[in-house]
Amino acid sequence: MKIILISLLCLTFVFSAFAQEEETKEPQTVSVEEIYLAKDNGEGKAGDVAESFLTTDIPIYCVVQLNSTKSALVKMNFVAVDVKGVKAETKVLSVNYKTNGKQNRVNFTGKPETVWTAGNYRIDIFIDGKLVTGKTFEIKKSPSEIQKTTTQAESFVPPKPKPKTKIVKQTRKN
Repeated sequence: MKIILISLLCLTFVFSAFAQEEETKEPQTVSVEEIYLAKDNGEGKAGDVAESFLTTDIPIYCVVQLNSTKSALVKMNFVAVDVKGVKAETKVLSVNYKTNGKQNRVNFTGKPETVWTAGNYRIDIFIDGKLVTGKTFEIKKSPSEIQKTTTQAESFVPPKPKPKTKIVKQTRKN
């Protein structure tokens, strides 16, 4: 009886050890677990998750959480989808980062020379050259840009029409 009980106990420990070993195995391929966009937190780092931005939100952060710490080449393409004055599907920015085998999070940032152009954009994420996910978002005009446009429109005064020339017939006196 003791031998059966000891055998069952040993088998329980063996199965537990295998179960733990199985949990810690790295996935075969690296993929994206989560992707989100964020505004600056005021300290030069990604802040809270954001779905839309203002033209003055500089930089925009793209945080990519990977499912593994295996080394991988992660690429972000920042694409103009529907932006006035920009051809659709134009890459605005492209950045690559090679993970070192000890990290599973990549932070990308993007910023324009001055301010963003309002419109619809997309972030495409590639791992080892393969497109794995994308995220669309909108950049809206900032309140100061809206005010500037409104002020310019209000300050426009159309020219006054020129008075019509009146032709007066003179009568002759004899």
